[in-house]
Amino acid sequence: MALLPPAIGVIMFGLGLSLTLADFARVVRYPRAVIVGLLVQTLVLVAVAFAITILFALPPLLAIGLMLLAASPGGVMANVFSHLAHGDVALNITLTAINSLLALVWLPLVMNLALGYFLGAEQHLPPPTQKMFEVAKFIVLPVIVGMLVRRLWAAAARRAENPVRVASVLLLGCVVVLSIAGSRETLAADFAAVGLACLLFNLISMVLGYAIPRLAGLHVRQAISISFEIGVHNAAVAIFVAMQILKENDAAVPAAIYGLVMITTGSMACVWLRRRHARNSAIAGQGQV
Repeated sequence: MALLPPAIGVIMFGLGLSLTLADFARVVRYPRAVIVGLLVQTLVLVAVAFAITILFALPPLLAIGLMLLAASPGGVMANVFSHLAHGDVALNITLTAINSLLALVWLPLVMNLALGYFLGAEQHLPPPTQKMFEVAKFIVLPVIVGMLVRRLWAAAARRAENPVRVASVLLLGCVVVLSIAGSRETLAADFAAVGLACLLFNLISMVLGYAIPRLAGLHVRQAISISFEIGVHNAAVAIFVAMQILKENDAAVPAAIYGLVMITTGSMACVWLRRRHARNSAIAGQGQV
């Protein structure tokens, strides 16, 4: 798909425009929230995705696609949802920044493990360092370029941030539609299984993303932020890895479907959380009278 490399470049460049070095340094201010978020994002989500592939007996390439999705970082939409739901947006930005760098190592590692387990192809896999280089070239490098633009031309970067974000969402939509269209036969045969698997994975991700931080003693606003960071993935990254690095269109199907599911569930969660926030604010206001 010729659209994919420039699309992922624009999406990740837009992410970089929203980041500064302070977003990485902010981990010192609330280390527990960042550590909890990263542990859920990496270890818990991958374990949940693996369990779902077994539960639904997904075909190998679809199972690999779900694992790629689980290992992908959160996306810019997570920050938008968190803002609308009165979450801690600064925490979202910090987690997105760190996760985008971790993807350089974590994504190729999970990819290798998934390929070895589901296809039994460990002896044929290229060295992980090769995949790290490909991930860095197409995914991490545009983020760094965006951050440099933000640092050198801050005013212009702030003006461009919203237009680039809109373009990123539109490009993600195009990538999702085209990747689904390119795997029509797979969807026809396994739509029910992979659709339910993606929906279940999304719901479990968002619930665990909220519940685990609360059990760890984090504030509600931080739990909301982590929930969206965990549940709203950068589906374009998983699609890109599946189609450009693995050269397997079918492996992009779970991320494409998830891209549609997460927007729907994320919007519904936003509405519910905003209503709850308004209700709690009204009760607090009455108590002060």
